[in-house]
Amino acid sequence: MTTRQSIFLGSGAYLPERIVTNLELEAMMDTTDAWIQERTGIQQRAIAGPLETTATLGTHAARLALTDAGLEPSDVDLIVCATSTPDRTFPATATLIQAQLGIPVASAFDVQAVCSGFVYAMTVADALLKVGQAKTALVIGAETFSRILDWSDRTTAVLFGDGAGAMVMGTSVAATSQGRGLLAHALRADGRHADLLYVNGGASQGGRIGKLKMQGQAVFRHAVGNISEAISVCCAQAGVEVDDIDWFVPHQANRRILEGVARRLNLDEHKVITTVMQHGNTSAASVPLAFDLARKDGRIKIGDLVLFEAMGGGFTWGASLLRL
Repeated sequence: MTTRQSIFLGSGAYLPERIVTNLELEAMMDTTDAWIQERTGIQQRAIAGPLETTATLGTHAARLALTDAGLEPSDVDLIVCATSTPDRTFPATATLIQAQLGIPVASAFDVQAVCSGFVYAMTVADALLKVGQAKTALVIGAETFSRILDWSDRTTAVLFGDGAGAMVMGTSVAATSQGRGLLAHALRADGRHADLLYVNGGASQGGRIGKLKMQGQAVFRHAVGNISEAISVCCAQAGVEVDDIDWFVPHQANRRILEGVARRLNLDEHKVITTVMQHGNTSAASVPLAFDLARKDGRIKIGDLVLFEAMGGGFTWGASLLRL
């Protein structure tokens, strides 16, 4: 029996044109640029325009990823879209992206794990590729969180932005992959803490869209320990040490969380890819956005060992390890 290995082929990222700075938020609510930067590290975020949706953002990122991989949409036979802000209750946003890309037949579905969504989606795609259910996968993280924010709540509205990132994964015979590909995953969830980070609405609760609610300090206390444990387990599964990691691409939630995880694991701060200052928290889009930026600016290169991690509402959290 042939053993398959999922390998990285290309990436892409897309942000809405409208950039909202902290100074603009000062005019909208009781906050200041200094207050936001001190507590979060965020300086600006992109906000989707009236005609932009999660699917349109995801489609742009997917096209760029396919171009980067040197592939056509017709080469794709699996689309996994991580999002908590779908265009519609159904069908899945992945199928809308499929239609916009012009792919006639492919498996396409959404994964909903909030900010951990892209790590969950990578894990699902990896499993399907390895068992031969697909040959080429588009893994997308896309969000329009601006649509579920309470813009009068300075504790949450200043944190989030919109955007999309995508990764193309293919398959190789494991014996000839030269150590490349997705090496390990560690996924976790604990629904007991759902009331610490959630949206107070949904289809089965009467159809009201709802707004994001968060108890920030409580989330922070859980985040550093949970993420560190998942990273340690992921590295142990792959048989590597944390020191072996070339680049750490975390979910861009808050600068303090990024720094806390790095300290807990004794990670070299120069290995941490940080984009929270320019993107804010883009939920499931943040990991692929940060990864693509660091690839395109020349930091992350073929052969590098890259660790992804994220934590989101649910709570859900996890880590994945990729050798480019």
